[in-house]
Amino acid sequence: MKSIKTILFFAIAFAFQMSYSQGCESPGEGDGIKLWGFIQPQYEHTYTGLNGDRTSSLDTNGYFFNRARLGVMGNIPYDFSYYFIMEFAPAAGFGICDAYVSYDRYGEYFKAAVGQFKSPFGAEQIQGCHKLYTIDRSEVVNQLAGPIRDMGITILGGTGDKIKMGEGVKNVIGYQFAIMNGEGRDIIGDDIEYKPLNDNYMTYISRLTFTPSKYVTFGGSYQTGKFEPVSTTATKPDCRTRLGFDALVKYKNFTLQGEYIQGTDEGSYTTGGGCGGEVTTLEGSVDRSGYYFTALYKTKWKLEPVLKYETYDPDNSISGNTAIRWTTGINYFFNEWTRLQVNYQYNYADAAIPYGTPYQDVLQIQMQIVIK
Repeated sequence: MKSIKTILFFAIAFAFQMSYSQGCESPGEGDGIKLWGFIQPQYEHTYTGLNGDRTSSLDTNGYFFNRARLGVMGNIPYDFSYYFIMEFAPAAGFGICDAYVSYDRYGEYFKAAVGQFKSPFGAEQIQGCHKLYTIDRSEVVNQLAGPIRDMGITILGGTGDKIKMGEGVKNVIGYQFAIMNGEGRDIIGDDIEYKPLNDNYMTYISRLTFTPSKYVTFGGSYQTGKFEPVSTTATKPDCRTRLGFDALVKYKNFTLQGEYIQGTDEGSYTTGGGCGGEVTTLEGSVDRSGYYFTALYKTKWKLEPVLKYETYDPDNSISGNTAIRWTTGINYFFNEWTRLQVNYQYNYADAAIPYGTPYQDVLQIQMQIVIK
């Protein structure tokens, strides 16, 4: 079984090509420094009342910065570029967000980058935080696709205009392959000392996309890694594998995106960690999975209604514990730099909800300004 997974991994990584997206902006032409960033002040109200009571004293609400990022990017003669963005919002984990140097000589066909960047797994994870369709990423992405950012090296590219599959289609086949620490962002620990690497293993990630027309893109991602065992009695390293499939359909002003992720952890597993969230490591083995569908339509009035359905099963061996979330919302674009998002989340589980169970609903309102 392990040999089959190894063969599958390297086949995906090297025998195909996939399109690349870090969700980052481009420095454009020229050698000057470009200042870029965005801020996302947000209001959130979590409903915890019982049996329809929307005035519970247990409700929480308030204002905070979901994200606040500022940095620089640019080109260096010749063939190199850089991207450096800091995160200033405590909620998202203050510190370096992205920082990498790219070798760009062969353009869209082949690039190489080293530094800290998004792990190239899945569709929603690599989508820019300022371009997300809903305020929050899906729970299955937060739990299984990460760590969302990591230190390492990557090669990426695509077929450019070498393969013709219809008018307006570039990078019909594209690729990205990364070797990363698997530890997440390079952060400062609670003791105000830099967090050291705690093992000698690496994590390998590959992503493949296929765009047969300008309306449809299919993607596949695979991740595998080993870690120093959490258990003191373990005789072999802990292991993590992830497999994901996604699809994106865009026709005129209509967009539909869906993604499925399955993850297997042996020896230990992590929970949380999405967009700067706290990561918790637990001892044990678990098989988890989930999926989501998001639909939206951009109207001529700058309004964009959004509907999202998602599931996440934290343990596939246990029946009736799947968490389900519906998100309804509206996005309003004042201009290309300014957006207002209003989301309402309805959360529940497959298992029968007993009388008196607190609500899990969340109201979110976020204003976004892009600095450029």
